[in-house]
Amino acid sequence: MDCIIRKYIKMKYKVSVIIPIYGVEKFIGRCAEKLMQQTLKEVEYIFVNDATPDHSMEVLQEVLARYPERQDSMVITVHETNKGLPAARNTGLQMAQGEYIFHCDSDDFVEPDMLKTLYTEAIRHQADIVWCDWFLSFEKNERYMKQPSFDTSQEALKAMLGGGMKYNVWNKLVKRNLYTDYQVSFPSGYGMGEDMTMMLLFAHADKVLYVPKAFYHYVKLNTGAMSNVYSDKHKVELKHNVSRISALLTQVYGNTLEKEIAFLKLEAKFPFLLMGDVNFYRLWKEWYPEANRFILRNRNISGRSRWLQWCAWKNQFWLVWIYNWLFHIAYKILYR
Repeated sequence: MDCIIRKYIKMKYKVSVIIPIYGVEKFIGRCAEKLMQQTLKEVEYIFVNDATPDHSMEVLQEVLARYPERQDSMVITVHETNKGLPAARNTGLQMAQGEYIFHCDSDDFVEPDMLKTLYTEAIRHQADIVWCDWFLSFEKNERYMKQPSFDTSQEALKAMLGGGMKYNVWNKLVKRNLYTDYQVSFPSGYGMGEDMTMMLLFAHADKVLYVPKAFYHYVKLNTGAMSNVYSDKHKVELKHNVSRISALLTQVYGNTLEKEIAFLKLEAKFPFLLMGDVNFYRLWKEWYPEANRFILRNRNISGRSRWLQWCAWKNQFWLVWIYNWLFHIAYKILYR
């Protein structure tokens, strides 16, 4: 049975922050420190120890001990076995009491005014979901990542499906009742692409809002790798999540999002073209061939990305390889 440590209090939380923990000994200290320093006071912190094998929890406890004023707002829950990131997020959701939910990955960190700013704007505009810009943080520098603004949740959803807006969990504040009222949860056991789940929340949201400021630091230290290592397990997980989101959105919208769902499939397999490996080029051809006819119609992404996919569709993989080689060189020079 999972172990849960909790202090029950009567405080009404404005935001519940869910922080999964696994193998982040080098990062959790900074992450927790920045969360404890939030200027918003009515925050619930839910740390989910997903059976981490390192000293992450000892580091965490050292940091939390320095903030006695936050002690009654902290929750630590322990998985006896490693269940994966989606399951850890679901555990946090089951325990959350806040009006809004915020997910923070334990190897990243946030600005001290993030929660207060996003919550204040959400209340002021009666928004179900608020999103913001973010920083892509490398070892020696950072890159400001600006997000688009949309007036409606459906416009934002279409942009996420097409790759024009990030569907990541960590730059969005979401009203908790969207999860509970529509039974939205993360795909336990299928970690690759699990944050596509955010699109289901947008599908049910009424008012949404964009805040044009960066608060979240997404840490990327492995600058030598242009994309994730796709094991067989990762491929199964990614396909599962694409199929899951496609099916659930079709239930809500019928066939009106056929084009946008095709864009999602194209975006899911696009990283295969950046691998510089003929086996991944072959995999690109095998995955979702029915979506290829929509390549040139996706205006959410750059003309360069559309051109690269078009080359792959027409079997001009020598051009894809040259592009990939030049891209790797530029990436290493600029963002080391």
